[in-house]
Amino acid sequence: MKLIRPYGDTSHDGKIQLSFTLPVHADGQGIEAAKRLATQLGLLNPQVVHAEDIHEGYAFFVVYASVKFDLDLDQIHVEEALTERKSREEIEVILQENFDRELVFVGASTGSDAHTVGIDAIMNMKGFAGHYGLERYRGIRAYNLGSQVKNEDFIRFAKKVNADVLLVSQTVTQKDVHIRNMVELVELLEAEKMRERVILIAGGARITHELAKELGYDAGFGPKSYAEDVALYAINRMIANKSKP
Repeated sequence: MKLIRPYGDTSHDGKIQLSFTLPVHADGQGIEAAKRLATQLGLLNPQVVHAEDIHEGYAFFVVYASVKFDLDLDQIHVEEALTERKSREEIEVILQENFDRELVFVGASTGSDAHTVGIDAIMNMKGFAGHYGLERYRGIRAYNLGSQVKNEDFIRFAKKVNADVLLVSQTVTQKDVHIRNMVELVELLEAEKMRERVILIAGGARITHELAKELGYDAGFGPKSYAEDVALYAINRMIANKSKP
């Protein structure tokens, strides 16, 4: 077994920091409520180190406390979309060796989501943090439809350009609006008999590969994911699909 605990002041001391909002004032009663919440969560020796009124009847708290258990890393197994990474140049070689046409990627922030930073980082030629976007890749034709794209319009455009890969960015997650929007897209693709013909990938700060798979997507990419990761996954899937009888 490989046992671990959080690290605070000294190794293996189990110290953690927890923050949350309660519908109280940042007074003595509110502070005691925050401490009792931490205690009921099973935390040891909780200390409220910050309490601040943020709105009428609401306060924000920061609590230091300790956990009393270990985690066994050998019992933690996570499915990830990728187990390797390659550079843009290496991916372009794979494209050249396996396809005699450009692959078509269509991306957008769908539904009411107005955020484009994530989809722009993956799609736009300049990319993000030194990782060029899909528009720069030889062998890929990339269309970035921007934000607040209705699922119906997204699918209509994908059909028009005969898309191979659909990239869906979801940033706004309040009240699980991203879940409903992602599920709706899958249902619409199935109704149009398109789901099995495209590689469907979701991305966003609260998106995981596990969540995306549960919702009917092929893959999900969260923070610290770049165009290379998305491209390599989609290309590997397309190559694998080509080899199927």
